[in-house]
This record gives sequence, C-alpha cells and structure tokens, in this order.
Amino acid sequence: MQFDIITIFPDFFTTPLKYGVISKAIEKGILRIKVHDLRDYSGNKHRKIDDRPFGGGAGMVFMVEPIYNALSSLKREDSHTILLTPSGKLFNQKRARELSEKENIIIICPRYEGVDERVKEFVDEEISIGDYILTGGETAALVLIEAISRYVKGVVGKEESVKNESFENGIFDYPQYTQPREFKGMKVPEVLLSGNHKKIEEWRKKKALELTIKRRGGLIEQD
Repeated sequence: MQFDIITIFPDFFTTPLKYGVISKAIEKGILRIKVHDLRDYSGNKHRKIDDRPFGGGAGMVFMVEPIYNALSSLKREDSHTILLTPSGKLFNQKRARELSEKENIIIICPRYEGVDERVKEFVDEEISIGDYILTGGETAALVLIEAISRYVKGVVGKEESVKNESFENGIFDYPQYTQPREFKGMKVPEVLLSGNHKKIEEWRKKKALELTIKRRGGLIEQD
C-alpha cells in the first residue's frame, strides 16, 4: 500500500515515520510513504502556493492550481484522494478499515485558513479527525496513516490484536492487567488469575460493555 502526502512541511514526517510498526512495515516494503512538497507544484518561479482570500478576512488560503498540479502528477488509476478539513466526515475505525483496502491514498494537508473551495472538486472525500482545530493537516495525516495501516496485512504482527481493540466491535477494549499482582493495595481481579478461559472471556466482555456505557454510551446507540 502506498501513501502520498502533499504538504508544505515535508520534514514534519521525517521523525514520526521512523518508529513503531509503521517504520517496520516500511522497511519490509509492506508500506510505501512518499512525502511531496506542495511548493514544487506551484507553477511559478517564486514557489508561491497561497494568497489572501477574496472578500477579505484574516490569514492565507492555499490556491487551487498548485494542488491541482500535484494531484495531476501523483494520481494513478487506483488512487483515492483525501482532503483533511474540519468540515469533513468524521474519521472512525470503520472508515480506517475500509480505506485499508485501497492501493494508493493521497492525503492533502492544508494550513492557515484552508484551501480554495474549488480544490474539493478534485478529491474523492473530505475527512476530519475530530471537532477541534489544529495548526495544519500534517498531524491528522499521521493519524490516518497509522489507523489505516494497522489493517494492512503484515503491518501488525498478530492480527488477533487488531480484532480485539477498542471500537472494533462498537465498544471499548476490556481492562488489562500485568505484573505485579498487587500494587499499593490494588489487586488484579482473581478471575484473570484463575486459568478459566471461559470465565475470563465472559468477564472481559462484561467489563468492556460496562466501560463503554459509562464513558461513551453513544457508541452503543450508534451500533
């Protein structure tokens, strides 16, 4: 699977992609992540990619032409293009799983006051990672890459661990415990030490459901 990232800060991605399962998947050739400087597609000698908004207002807006040029250069027959924007459809686990079936995903990372509205005519979808504002789309792009890549075969060592994670079945993951068995008077639940796998599974399902109802009851309703 290949990700193409369009940004004005390509160095932003240098360090984060060196760690964890994503780094290992890149080394194995399971994932290919290419970062492209939007200024290389500006079409002018000053490498200008933004300008003031028509009608006035604060900040700068990414111009349509550089983004169009970048997409025209990078798009393949199997490409799926994503514009990161606060007004996009809210990203979730289900969409991450669906997008993992794509062979090539192109992600556009806006900055400042966003992009010229006409850019939206050249993308397949708009995505938001939450109801809050970031200084740019680069952080959001990393979120998408990690969430989507976990579903690509070979990225996560044990596929079973992905199937049992939070949100995968519409609820949070169950509580986890490890050594020591007791810490400052807090003990590991006896059922987890019993060796009775049936009872452990029942306890985990019950606790996962209780936690979801307590913290995010809306997830149950959506499901």
